[in-house]
Amino acid sequence: MRLVIAFLLPWLTFFTIGRPLAGFICLVLQVTIIGWLPAAFWALYALNQYDTDRKIKDALGGK
Repeated sequence: MRLVIAFLLPWLTFFTIGRPLAGFICLVLQVTIIGWLPAAFWALYALNQYDTDRKIKDALGGK
């Protein structure tokens, strides 16, 4: 579900992963039509990094 949100509403993705400042910056970028595509790629990249960090933390036994 976050993947769909990252593509359609990139700024909202940052708020769901706990990065509100990046979400606000992404919202400003998405407001421009040209900036929407880079914002979507940025959100997809950030979501991928978030998932990877969470998997590493789980593998190491961290909470």
